[in-house]
Amino acid sequence: MGVGIMGVGLGVGLLVIGAAYGIGKLASSAVESIARQPEAAGNIRGTAIILAALIEGFTFFALIVAIMLGGNAVEMSGEKGYVGPAPKETTLTAPKAEKAPAGHQ
Repeated sequence: MGVGIMGVGLGVGLLVIGAAYGIGKLASSAVESIARQPEAAGNIRGTAIILAALIEGFTFFALIVAIMLGGNAVEMSGEKGYVGPAPKETTLTAPKAEKAPAGHQ
């Protein structure tokens, strides 16, 4: 259980760092572009906002997937070392067959 949770935690950390780096790089490039060509500031700003929203959307989606995988990592740790969910003890029972009336087969 611990290794799965650590893996999800590491993945979420890398995801957040990558998203922050991407948005920082995007903002840096947008400011530099506006400084070089001020008359295109509106177009650059709009494009930068759309791209930042796409990065954030991808980040939220990946966080949800990581949280779901983290929940599965907790559920999939069996007591006996199974890879999947621990099997539950089940017994199969069938209703008893009735005796056919005399003369019927």
